[in-house]
Amino acid sequence: YELNDESVYPDDQVLQQLLGEGYSAYCDLLALFDRNEMEHEWRYYHDGNTWLFKVQKKKRTIVWMSAWKGYIQALIYFPEKYIEGIYQLPISEELKEKIRQTQNSGKSKPCIFQFRSAESLDDFSMVMQYKIASK
Repeated sequence: YELNDESVYPDDQVLQQLLGEGYSAYCDLLALFDRNEMEHEWRYYHDGNTWLFKVQKKKRTIVWMSAWKGYIQALIYFPEKYIEGIYQLPISEELKEKIRQTQNSGKSKPCIFQFRSAESLDDFSMVMQYKIASK
């Protein structure tokens, strides 16, 4: 993780410098979260000694994001019982295969997205909506 100094809050200036072209994707993600009436914030987590971006809908965590050199990474965790449903979504086969090959984290499957520039958020948005809908 790049953002591991607790004294340096990841404001827009810090993020622009770190993300480079990926900053536009970060802005697009913020707009997507706002359109979906989601709350989000950067917080420093001592267990991992890093800043993480937590996105919630009605107090439920939906997305975790971290900033890296040149890109933003977003993770959406699914309990095992919802994983099959991901493969029924109209998302790219490439993404489905990537999800299949990702190691489980405990009893959850992380769906990992990396955004390096302003690119389509369609697949991400669909997986995120599925997470919001799953209780």
